[in-house]
Amino acid sequence: MQNERLRALMASAGWTHASLASATGVDPKSVERWVNLGRTPRRATALLAAETLGEDVHALWPALRQARAARAVSPELVALYDQRADLPVSVFVDLLTAARERIDVLVYAAVFLHEAYPRLNDLLRERAASGCRIRIAVGDADSENVRQRGQEEKFGHGIDSRCRLALMHYQPLAGVPRIELRTHGTTLYNSLYRADGEVLVNAHVWGVNAYGAPVWHLRRHEAGAMFDTYAESFEAVWETARPVEERPT
Repeated sequence: MQNERLRALMASAGWTHASLASATGVDPKSVERWVNLGRTPRRATALLAAETLGEDVHALWPALRQARAARAVSPELVALYDQRADLPVSVFVDLLTAARERIDVLVYAAVFLHEAYPRLNDLLRERAASGCRIRIAVGDADSENVRQRGQEEKFGHGIDSRCRLALMHYQPLAGVPRIELRTHGTTLYNSLYRADGEVLVNAHVWGVNAYGAPVWHLRRHEAGAMFDTYAESFEAVWETARPVEERPT
């Protein structure tokens, strides 16, 4: 089968078999086979020929269009846990302790952290004193999305009460230099616990409490985009969140 696209392009630009062969370093008979027999040149030669003709290589030789190999595992995936309950609190604590530049936490409540590690506020103060920027966004107990989550998880008013409890836990940090505390009313698709270039993502599942939903541990990698997707999601929620004021003494 002839390569009519190649033939027409060469004719319109004044290329002959010999001149294109000379430009691409092949025998004129090879170019003739490209045109008349529909042969596909080697990829390097095809790229050179396409560049010479000012055309997309895949438009001239569609057979060179290879499907991108799918990665079975993202290069950013460090670990995958069936449910949050499988993680000891030390995984979260160690992650936050290792932070040097930033800590971002996006949750509705996640009071399990303070319940299992009462020194959490002290740890965050220490990280802030060392130069970390810390941002914590907890759920607005009065928001419709929080109430809806309680209904979906058959938790009733448990969710909004735990949001209030979480705010009570974090309230002493309001006003601490380099620590910002806000409340948000967004639909929470994932809880995020970020420390520098790593993040624990607690994916939420309709009708399932957060402790029963999967968690994946990501580490930013130049060949991946998952980490940045979640980082950008945090920024978008943070922009909608309301600052929590320091309580008067």
